[in-house]
Amino acid sequence: MHPPRSPALVCAFIAALILQCLVAGPAQAADPLLSQGKPATASSSEGAGTPASAAVDGAPGTRWSSTFSDPQWIQVDLGATATVTSVVLQWEAAHATAFRIQVSGDASAWTDVYSTTTGTGGTQTLTVSGSGRYVRVYGTARATAYGYSLWEFQVYGTTGGGTACGSANAALNRPATASSAEGAGTPASAAVDGATGTRWASAFSDPQWIQVDLGSAQQVCQVVLQWEAAYATAFRVQVSGDASTWTDVYSTTTGTGGTQTLNVSGSGRYVRVYGTARATAYGYSLWELTVRTTGTTTPPGGGDLGPNVHVFDPSTPAATIQSTLDSVFTQMESNQFGLQRHALLFKPGSYNVNANIGFYTSIAGLGRNPDDVTINGQVRVDAGWFGGNATQNFWRSAENLSITPSGGTNQWAVSQAAPFRRVHVRGNLNLAPSGYGWASGGYIADSRIDGTVQPYSQQQWFTRDSNIGGWLNGVWNMVFSGVVGAPAQSFPEPPYTTLDTSPVTREKPYLYVDASGNYQVFVPALRQNSRGVSWAGAGTSIPLSQFYVAKPSDTAATINAALASGLHLLFTPGIYHVGQTINVTRANTVVLGLGYATIIPDNGVVPMRVADVDGVKVAGLLFDAGSVNSPILMEVGPTGSAATHAANPTSIQDVFFRIGGAHAGKATTSLVVNSDNAIIDHIWAWRGDHGTGIGWTVNTADTGLIVNGDDVTAYGLFVEHYQKYQVVWNGQRGKTIFFQNEMPYDPPNQAAWMNGSTRGYASYKVADSVTSHEAWGLGAYCYFNVDPSIVAERGFETPVAAGVRFHDLLTVSLGGNGTIAHVVNNTGGPAQGTDTIPVKVVTFP
Repeated sequence: MHPPRSPALVCAFIAALILQCLVAGPAQAADPLLSQGKPATASSSEGAGTPASAAVDGAPGTRWSSTFSDPQWIQVDLGATATVTSVVLQWEAAHATAFRIQVSGDASAWTDVYSTTTGTGGTQTLTVSGSGRYVRVYGTARATAYGYSLWEFQVYGTTGGGTACGSANAALNRPATASSAEGAGTPASAAVDGATGTRWASAFSDPQWIQVDLGSAQQVCQVVLQWEAAYATAFRVQVSGDASTWTDVYSTTTGTGGTQTLNVSGSGRYVRVYGTARATAYGYSLWELTVRTTGTTTPPGGGDLGPNVHVFDPSTPAATIQSTLDSVFTQMESNQFGLQRHALLFKPGSYNVNANIGFYTSIAGLGRNPDDVTINGQVRVDAGWFGGNATQNFWRSAENLSITPSGGTNQWAVSQAAPFRRVHVRGNLNLAPSGYGWASGGYIADSRIDGTVQPYSQQQWFTRDSNIGGWLNGVWNMVFSGVVGAPAQSFPEPPYTTLDTSPVTREKPYLYVDASGNYQVFVPALRQNSRGVSWAGAGTSIPLSQFYVAKPSDTAATINAALASGLHLLFTPGIYHVGQTINVTRANTVVLGLGYATIIPDNGVVPMRVADVDGVKVAGLLFDAGSVNSPILMEVGPTGSAATHAANPTSIQDVFFRIGGAHAGKATTSLVVNSDNAIIDHIWAWRGDHGTGIGWTVNTADTGLIVNGDDVTAYGLFVEHYQKYQVVWNGQRGKTIFFQNEMPYDPPNQAAWMNGSTRGYASYKVADSVTSHEAWGLGAYCYFNVDPSIVAERGFETPVAAGVRFHDLLTVSLGGNGTIAHVVNNTGGPAQGTDTIPVKVVTFP
């Protein structure tokens, strides 16, 4: 029992009830009402007469009310993912002054689409924008001493269309399992074999269940149960995405037996019939379990960015932001092969925080330009987790923000797959770990460093289309392309390779928030002979509503349906297993990953293929080879592609490939580029040399990159440890500006690593048929730690032709573990000895 309501509240209740009877109700949005009659749950109910279901029953005289405490919530299951456009709340007098409207795909991770601390009560019609299967009102402050109370909770939006309920049986001959079987002659499979003379029968107890795996997530619209005489009087039909967490789409305690045709609405890969009461003393027995689906649906665009995207606002207390940053870093500092992924996004404004960036973490501003977001502090990478050695500081990034560093110098001590893009450093930039330990390679593009870049111990580095105040030193090869303020060309000593302009570039697409607070993706325009930052340059903004916002639970079929419908693709942070190829077939499609979204192919499929069309942009993804060998991890254009894309090339940016390390992966070739004119702008293709699933016959991989297209340009090419050629270039008129490579560490002996009669494989191979090719600033290193007596005949192998030119090459034997006999063809060398001194060639031929 609770205290009686005050007279004022009773009057308010009566007045509200009379008002609801007199008026037609709130003005409805143009989209349909999705919530009425759907399953609803709540954190609590005041009593049996005010359940959550009363707020979605369409009756203005029934209501949900909670207990008298904070916080409280009510949520509705829409049955399928929907794009939510408005929410109408019809409050009783006991309303919320502070509450949030939230959406979720799994009723676990929630995203706010509306928030207020000045709720007015009455009828509130709220325009929102979000996507989810579940919608929740989450109250944090009450207007009265009583609970929260809603006459009606109405959700409007669209479910993305789709076809009518199909006639095909999606369960036919699919894998089926059950809690039990009466005997060998009544297995679960007999209920999905299409034969009405065979059946599944359970043991003689409660509860019992049978489930079927549809093979992929589908929209279930009808379930037909053909019972034998031993039927269920009480049972539920349930759906699930993982066969672990189940959602009811039908429930009864008055089952009739016979043939029951049940119209339902729910999405899942698995469908289960869960019986709790039997009509006879025997078990449950089904001749057939039939599942019908709506077929292919068109996934909606837009939606929330998922639980692994942390969005910060300048109005949030600095201590709160710092706590989140510290928490993420604690999880990710040494988490080199973990499954967690994070994106730290800052809305325009100024922040007094220090962001330490660990593995699989991206930090980015959400302004249209870098100076829209200022971090007063550090965006920092050091190597304390690895004893001051930065050579394994992989897979992290900073983008589209400005830094006013405390102490005047920002530290970014990284190695491969750690881009620094569109960043303004109002001071110096230190690229070395504390103590000046080892560091090995990195990438800067489209950035402005007001002070001096200080590489110190960095062995090699590539900087493109940026503005710098100065550069301190060089170790092996420092390469600059289109950099204002770069040191003059001086290779071999100091080891500076400097190109005044970059031949053809397009900066990476990025997410930002427009003046109205809406997410957009900006796609910079193509530039020819570019130099310096592009921030004021031309480009196109694409609203997030034109992107399918993918979540790790999505299948390749769902993603392909979204692409086929004309949507672009945004991968939120997480691990994506794909059982079929993701096919990007439409010109100008943007495929953008956040927070090192990782794609793992199952069963040896090619995880992504791009058609031979104009202007596809693929950026910000990690492809991680699966346990079954994939022939290719990413293919750009099919074999034989011949169309010209000079005016609008496909670009591949911050796309990384891994074979082994997290698990025993296998892939013959990581990246194959068949399309002409493509731009490769920063990749790291890595056959793992440490971690899990590592060994000469374990994480097998022949080649990192094969270029078959003509007029392909590569910037910032990092390829390491493959078992044959690291790069094979078959196309004409190719250009590479900066190449860094380590040969495989682990050939067991020389006999195991022979290219015919040649000792080993070159790192960079230009095909004998090529007559035009040019490359600048290339390094190849050996570290044969299993058998240091192994010799690689050469680092680079190329035809000798008037149109083929190499500039500023070097080879190194790391600690004398192995030998590279020649730098390029039979010129230069050998690289050997424990002093780790490079052998350099300025030009070839």
